[in-house]
Amino acid sequence: MRPGIALIGLRVCLLAGLWIICTGGPAWTATTERIVVNRFTGVAIEGFDPVAYFVTGTAVQGRAEFEANLWGAVWRFRNEGNRASFLAHPEIYGPQFGGYDPADIARGVTVAGNPRFFAIVAQRLYLFSREANRDAFAANPERFLYEVGKRWPALQEQLSQ
Repeated sequence: MRPGIALIGLRVCLLAGLWIICTGGPAWTATTERIVVNRFTGVAIEGFDPVAYFVTGTAVQGRAEFEANLWGAVWRFRNEGNRASFLAHPEIYGPQFGGYDPADIARGVTVAGNPRFFAIVAQRLYLFSREANRDAFAANPERFLYEVGKRWPALQEQLSQ
């Protein structure tokens, strides 16, 4: 092998590794759990307040002083009222499918959703790995949810193993 080709291959590998680290790839998020959490801190949805999506319509970072532990995850909230609302109705305020992207689930894979790409449909919170997935889902949520309904039980079973 020529030295120039080996050097190019090394650079490609280094850039790929840096991309995974810098984009919060697999090193930062546990994707073998029923709830997407940071594998080092146990914090769900990157510390964003799940209730704030409903109250403000935006992604709002929660605060460490307003935490709750539920479903094996640490949830953060903007204030005590949001924390209390979540604990009273976690099935409403928690992200559907544990924070996994429903567009990817419909394709048969589990990919952690990014809390910055979200949609609220029929009073439920959905997180998406990419903006394009969110937009496709928002255009026809019934189609995606039908496919998710067929695939989610088996995928969820795999996550719990």
